Amino acid sequence: MSNIKSLGDINGKSEQTKKYETLDTIKTFPEEVTKIVDVAAIDKNTIVFLSSEGKLYQSTVKNYHEKLQAFENLPPMKSIASGYYHFLALSNEEKPRVFSWGQSEKKQLGFDNNDRDVQKPTLIESLKEENIEQICCIGFSSFFLNKTTNVLFGCGNSTVGKLGKPEITESYVDIQKLHENVANVFGGHSDHTFITKTDGELYGFGLNNYGELGLGHDENALKPTQIKLEFPVEDISKIRLAYRFTSILTNDGKLYVTGNQHRTGFGSDLTEFKEYPQFKNNNTIIKDIDCGYDLFVILTQDNEIWVQGIFDDINLKNSPVIRKIQTGNNLTNELSSFNQIKCCDRNLIFFLQSNSYLTQDLENLLKNGYFSDCNIQNIPVHKILIETRIGKTFDLIKKYLESNCKLNEIQDLLKWIYCDEMINFKRTNEILNHFGIQDAQKTKLLTNDLKQLLFDEQTSDFKLVVKNEEDEEDEEEELYIHKFILAARSGLFLNMFQNLEENLQKVKDYSKIIRNH
Repeated sequence: MSNIKSLGDINGKSEQTKKYETLDTIKTFPEEVTKIVDVAAIDKNTIVFLSSEGKLYQSTVKNYHEKLQAFENLPPMKSIASGYYHFLALSNEEKPRVFSWGQSEKKQLGFDNNDRDVQKPTLIESLKEENIEQICCIGFSSFFLNKTTNVLFGCGNSTVGKLGKPEITESYVDIQKLHENVANVFGGHSDHTFITKTDGELYGFGLNNYGELGLGHDENALKPTQIKLEFPVEDISKIRLAYRFTSILTNDGKLYVTGNQHRTGFGSDLTEFKEYPQFKNNNTIIKDIDCGYDLFVILTQDNEIWVQGIFDDINLKNSPVIRKIQTGNNLTNELSSFNQIKCCDRNLIFFLQSNSYLTQDLENLLKNGYFSDCNIQNIPVHKILIETRIGKTFDLIKKYLESNCKLNEIQDLLKWIYCDEMINFKRTNEILNHFGIQDAQKTKLLTNDLKQLLFDEQTSDFKLVVKNEEDEEDEEEELYIHKFILAARSGLFLNMFQNLEENLQKVKDYSKIIRNH
């Protein structure tokens, strides 16, 4: 099952139509690419795809159906970002490295290239000693966050506070230290930026001519300025920025916007965040949002697609009217297993399954059998995960599989259990139907099933006791966890559980030292 699909005009031209009945599965990738985990695009509609293997593939809308080729001689990558005319990529190494390519006229690439375009990802040498864990672009600027020290670095266009440093007056700078105590940074096809700081608050800086920073006025912010919201900052699920516009999606599926009237839905500019009127009082839950320079896309929990800007009609570029893309039932059903959207600026939307890194980790767990507590035909497995996914007792599941299925069929079923991946679609569905699961791709998503296990005492096989020693009452909190999930997701936990006795002794010894001092 492909985890990426597209909707719209793949030729980059408006088709003057408002009806899309089918999704196109992306078929331009080499056969060895099984999953795409992220997509980034620039204003010229150059598109970069990041595969679960960490490879980068680049294309343009004009040659979209041609065979894509991966960039060669690069380490595996874990994240990508795009500005107006440039890209960033962060490697998936023990000490990540940052690469950039595209236009360099504003020094947004992080190195001096004499204003020439850079055609392929090139290492940013000046960041080699920094432990960069997050990358972000806005317009003609780039940001690099060291999450160990919480220091934000940046380069590129610095006018009107776009780097949040009022003392910078030049239109571009080399990479330099910008801000401290930064927890996360958010950008997009915009001239403004948002950051959260270690104090838990949200701050913005940059261009604010249309109220896109949500500060209650339309004056530019030359340095990080705190943003007041109607809801706690910890309720933010994601922030998407576009030219003259900002959107925030909350954890409970509500949408808040500020900025230019052509995107806010209010018919006039906003200078502070307000809940989007189209969905405010009708109990609509938003699944995901994304912004391009000229396009704002919304995907609801009911798999409806809403757009503003250029998508189905070039003449609607500046229309403040949001419109629902008319789709048939088949498209609605197909979208049920997709939870992430990415948009190019003209007539093209991508749909992704965003749990690919999770499935990689769980697949590795399956292959290595870490903390397995059962087996099926000598395949080490995890009882709780299988019971949660299928909804029957493990003994019943094992008995049926070993009596009625071949080894490869069991392996294919396990691929669905651990990775949400249908390899042998017909046979796997037959097995799931036997256990009463109909339309597994719609009703039994891995992420939803795993949520049932979160802090669940009955299924937990390990308990963490958290003590706040600063609390006068010295209260303890118990967290019920699952060793195999934490080990799959974190090498630190894997090492801890594999050497549990030794590590617990270290914890005890450390506690004694603390008490003695």
